Amino acid sequence: MRNREKHSRLPFNATLKERARELRKAGMLSEVLLWQQIHNKAFKGYDFDRQKIIGDYIVDFFCLDCDLVIEIDGSSHNEKVAYDARRDAFLKGLGLTIIHIDAKDILSNLYGVMEMLNNHPAFSVPVDTNHPGPAGHPQGGELDGSLRNHTGPAGHPSKEGN
Repeated sequence: MRNREKHSRLPFNATLKERARELRKAGMLSEVLLWQQIHNKAFKGYDFDRQKIIGDYIVDFFCLDCDLVIEIDGSSHNEKVAYDARRDAFLKGLGLTIIHIDAKDILSNLYGVMEMLNNHPAFSVPVDTNHPGPAGHPQGGELDGSLRNHTGPAGHPSKEGN
């Protein structure tokens, strides 16, 4: 069961509800592929929301269990650098960890993306609805296309921040 108190502490712009619903229905292939790996607590027992409204932003994926946002960066993000920086600053100000994943990495090496997530420090927190939050967790992590040539479990993708 979800920790409603923790969930309700996040700012919520109700005017974005329809847009979030549209984004969930439209689903880019990279989002759908990652969602298949993480929904229904399939990833380490963590509970994720897709196209979650936080403040005036809609994030691709949100994990309440560890106060974490996963953003999938496709080609449209190339023109939205300033917007993404403002959104990330806002989310970090709420104490959220942000992981950016290049859409090309998901499409070309989903195994490597899942390995990176599996090894990310933010997911070392045991699933517990009483968990206080992301204290001590790094704020961010990015692949920046570094997994395109990753072929197996021996490689370690870059987790450099913005």
